[in-house]
Amino acid sequence: MCRALPAGRGGVGPSSPKGGGAPSPSLAARRVSALLQSLPACLRGRSPGKRRAGKEQHRAAATSSWLSRPAMAQAKISSSRSSSSVAEAGGQQQAGGGQLRGRFFRSTSMADRSSRLLECLDQLERRVEALRDTASSMEQEKESLLEMIHGIQNSQDMRNISEGEREELSLTAKRLMGRTLTVEVSVETIRNPQQQESLLHATRMIDEIVGKLLDDLEDSKSRLMSLYGACTSEVPAGPVNQKFQSVVIGCAIEDQKKIKRRLETLLRNIENSEKSIMLLEHQKSTARHLCNNGKD
Repeated sequence: MCRALPAGRGGVGPSSPKGGGAPSPSLAARRVSALLQSLPACLRGRSPGKRRAGKEQHRAAATSSWLSRPAMAQAKISSSRSSSSVAEAGGQQQAGGGQLRGRFFRSTSMADRSSRLLECLDQLERRVEALRDTASSMEQEKESLLEMIHGIQNSQDMRNISEGEREELSLTAKRLMGRTLTVEVSVETIRNPQQQESLLHATRMIDEIVGKLLDDLEDSKSRLMSLYGACTSEVPAGPVNQKFQSVVIGCAIEDQKKIKRRLETLLRNIENSEKSIMLLEHQKSTARHLCNNGKD
């Protein structure tokens, strides 16, 4: 059974002539419209002339793009070179600035660290000075102990006791002297060549006077007094040896104190010796007086 096609869809309509002729104008228009609808959107409504003009514009754009490629590449190379040179210069400037900052400037953290280290060194310096003062005091204490023990050994009271007691006390004093000498205390003084020479000169001047104590006690005492007056800041009671004073001024501060202490010790020993001599002379005169009275 045959089914007739609807009109406008390829079938033979009532208006179609028998025997198969050309399609009707309305049917052809509909087919063209359907064909145009099936084309891509970019090709709809464009006439052949317009399509030809678009192709020519596309070809011209491609040609201009191809021709401008070397210039664009050259521009990119120049831009890359300039950016790299700027970056290198900036890096050198930054590195140079960092070097300058590290060499000539200090950041806040470095300043704080330096301040803490300086404070620690100040504390250590105070402790070092305290240590030297303590050692110097111990050295003076040792000298004082030796002087006192020596004074007891040569005192007049040791001569006025019995032989057994004097021997026992002498052994005790000798033992104390030996124990005191086992303590070694030394505080070295930093001197320059000029201070060293001044110290040697002052020591020779004192030793020269000490060597003449037994020959002339009074003259040696007066000369030592003049040397001591050159070492003290107070107004001396007697004459001052100006030459010795100029020599002592050239010595180090610690050496000046030691020279002064040595002169004080020598003057005390001379004073004690004079007292011992006076007591001895008094005892001799008393003994002679008693002998004279016994004869009478």
